[in-house]
Amino acid sequence: MAGEPLRPEAERPYDAPAPWEEQGPTPPPQVVRERGSATATKPQKHADMVRWLHPTQVLRTGLDAVVATVFGARADHRLIEAVVRPQQPYFDYSEESGADGDFWLDYVSDIGDGWDSTYAVARLLALPELRLPEEDGRTAHVTPRGRVLVFGGDEVYPGASRETYEERTVQPYEAAMRRSQAPHPDLFVIPGNHDWYDGLSAFMRLFCAQRWVAGRRTKQSRSYFALKLPKNWWLIGTDVQLNSDIDVPQVEYFRHVAEQMGPDDRVILCNAEPAWVLAAAARRAKGSYLENNLEYLEEKVLGRRIAVFLAGDLHHYRRHEDDTGQHRITAGGGGAFMHPTHAPAAPVLRDGSTLRKSFPDEATSRKLARKNLFLIRYSPLFGLITGLWYLLLALAAYAEVGSLGLSRLPEVVTAVANSMVNRPWTLILGMVTVGGLAGLADAALGKWRALLGGLHGAAHIVAAFFIAWGATYFTVTRLGVCPVLTADGAHCADGWLHLAGKFFFSCAFTFVGGFLVGPFITGVYLWLSVNFFGAHSNEAFGSLALPDWKNFLRMRIGKDGALTIYPVGLERVPRKWKPTGAGPMSPAFDPDDPRATEPFLIEPPIRVCR
Repeated sequence: MAGEPLRPEAERPYDAPAPWEEQGPTPPPQVVRERGSATATKPQKHADMVRWLHPTQVLRTGLDAVVATVFGARADHRLIEAVVRPQQPYFDYSEESGADGDFWLDYVSDIGDGWDSTYAVARLLALPELRLPEEDGRTAHVTPRGRVLVFGGDEVYPGASRETYEERTVQPYEAAMRRSQAPHPDLFVIPGNHDWYDGLSAFMRLFCAQRWVAGRRTKQSRSYFALKLPKNWWLIGTDVQLNSDIDVPQVEYFRHVAEQMGPDDRVILCNAEPAWVLAAAARRAKGSYLENNLEYLEEKVLGRRIAVFLAGDLHHYRRHEDDTGQHRITAGGGGAFMHPTHAPAAPVLRDGSTLRKSFPDEATSRKLARKNLFLIRYSPLFGLITGLWYLLLALAAYAEVGSLGLSRLPEVVTAVANSMVNRPWTLILGMVTVGGLAGLADAALGKWRALLGGLHGAAHIVAAFFIAWGATYFTVTRLGVCPVLTADGAHCADGWLHLAGKFFFSCAFTFVGGFLVGPFITGVYLWLSVNFFGAHSNEAFGSLALPDWKNFLRMRIGKDGALTIYPVGLERVPRKWKPTGAGPMSPAFDPDDPRATEPFLIEPPIRVCR
């Protein structure tokens, strides 16, 4: 019948071979790359976590943000795909179930960062089953691998490209499971803002071309989809672009899907961002554009059928629930750096839902924030930025103060002030430092934004002053380089070599001082902001690039029609791995780190009745 969706069996029956299964003559033994695989034939590289405060990454992040802001909304790839990429109304799994009558599916979001964290989660998702103890250790649940895996947004970091997908997403997942046995699991994916940084081109090539990725079939042709699940359950995956909107063709697609639903059907709505948390933290009376779009989907398109909201973007686990049993779950722990659970604070949402569980808990989250006091340990190259900036400030306000000790501080201040008056660009640099950091301060600081951001900039200027003064004093007084000036005060009495040495050593010591002190000042600012003002949560924890505290969701639709959600947590991911020597259907590496922890249930299984 026209418009009737194809079931998975009709598209590729279970007995139809996958690309790596026997389809004729056996390939030569040396051929190891399966036909149809999305991975490239290149040596495997174990990527480190993205260091967001390293100079090149700071520059790239800024450029990505500018390009995405300027061109993203004006080059909406979704409008093109709606025309040239037809997609069936929904993918039908309603008649499928396991031997016990249950249907299982997995959800993971914010993947594709460092190898250790991404592979640790990918390996757990690839295992045929997981035994998951509850926190008390007395009760355990055996959960099989999902028939369907849903990637919930931000499939790669720091930005989308063919190479970064290959290195940070495909390789870890194919190391966990390169091939699978029938019935082959399927993969459905929604994009997040990081997937949109190249206009969604690499995402569409990898996930919307019916390719095989890590032993799983990709079936969608657009960046959004609908799955009809057993027992009148549905899973809807939306694409909200760069925190923009749900485009008209997408709304019409979901409106057509809603026409296929019965009045008692229930929906799991997957969105790339937890609009409910962001709205609660913003403390505004009117919802955001994104939140209003979700409300439109709920009120005008899907009705009151939504039982569970799922989202990533914030890299932790938080679950909110209202009095009717509707759940809003943030589960962005697929591999990206950990976000704090205490900021942005959202104990109560706009709809009255209350926070029921966080992973890690807020006390642990606050404790981890203190690592910013040792920022240089986690982002060592950030010191290059502060060291260079301190040196520029010192050169701009240079004065002959090498012979003046601490007891003569007023004279030093006077000399530097006179130098600044004679060099207007010194004032410009100072204003850029204070004004720039005030402008970059998080809006979550509210009325304190300009003051705290300005104080942050002023602290760097004061530090640069004392470091440059100390560097010059040490060079002249302790090293004895150019201790005596000529009568005009512009040259060294001991010749030009001393003058060059004075310049070189003073600059070197100033740069080293800025390299060490600058990150500490920034770390103090970030720690105070996130722990006392609930601000800069992204910067404070992105700078740390913590690979631990991962999570994903395993879900079961039982014979009785109830949905049970198993939130899986991994407190510490392994840093060391050992080859297993297993075949392509099993993980290539097992943990070899005694400090790593085993997966467990973050909270008891969550039962959602129809």
